Amino acid sequence: MEYIRVSAKKVEDAVIEASIQLETTSDNIEYEVLEHGSSGFFGIGSKPAVIRARRKEEKKEFDEMAEIKQMFETKPSVKMEEPRAPKEEKKETVEKRETAVLEKEIKEENLPKTEQKPEKQPEKMPKKVKKDKPVKEKIQKEKQPTAEPKKEEPKKKEIKEADKERAEKKAVEFLKQVFDAMQMQVQITAEFKEDALEIGMEGEDMGVLIGKRGQTLDSLQYLVSLVVNKEKEAYIRVKLDTENYRSRRKETLENLAKNIAFKVKRTKKPVFLEPMNPYERRVIHSALQNDPYVTTHSEGEEPYRKVVVTLKK
Repeated sequence: MEYIRVSAKKVEDAVIEASIQLETTSDNIEYEVLEHGSSGFFGIGSKPAVIRARRKEEKKEFDEMAEIKQMFETKPSVKMEEPRAPKEEKKETVEKRETAVLEKEIKEENLPKTEQKPEKQPEKMPKKVKKDKPVKEKIQKEKQPTAEPKKEEPKKKEIKEADKERAEKKAVEFLKQVFDAMQMQVQITAEFKEDALEIGMEGEDMGVLIGKRGQTLDSLQYLVSLVVNKEKEAYIRVKLDTENYRSRRKETLENLAKNIAFKVKRTKKPVFLEPMNPYERRVIHSALQNDPYVTTHSEGEEPYRKVVVTLKK
């Protein structure tokens, strides 16, 4: 298979992009780093990382659906001759039953007639049942009023328009101070959408604000959230984004989830992903929640909590 040339800000990102283009997982590709890339000084003179990659030479892969069907197909039972044994045993069991019936009939004829007294016992049963019924009804009537308070749920506090305006101003002012200290010129836009404060940033070399896998962007978003929600009763969610990173990252994770799911179906072995933040883990879970053959769960503790993809039993 011919090599493809892929470039990205970092080698790791280039490998992920190559695995997506080749429609396989990163461990199934072989690549050569042509340029490691450099971030430069404050974004000046930065160079992207460049690799060339191709799929590893393997045996011809079966069609995904055909292979999956073979995995979950019920194998025909080889032991077809086993039903013959019960036929021979049936003769013995029938003879035993016939002899047992004859013995019972003989015993019943020999028993004295005075032993037929157990017929009086059923008369006591309805008395006990009649006493139990009203007790259950009383218990049910007493439990009804206690169930009513459980239905009441606390209402979410609505965010006032004045609070929204203050939140926007606080967020923009805080970010301006941060960018001034970093000597960066960034245009900031802030607006509320569905009770969430969405903040967009535009400027040069915004990769510095994104960081490795968005860690710097997440940290900055957390700080803005603390500033906005200080001494506030109603909580305001803050979403920070630049260069459409959030949607691009989501798309990358969804493609990664599909590739990992295919690997699990093919190898029948669980795959442990790298540690991710709660948002990225939710993207993986939601991407595979409707897959009929694999399931996902999280293991570990923050910040090393990771998603595990396994085959359904």
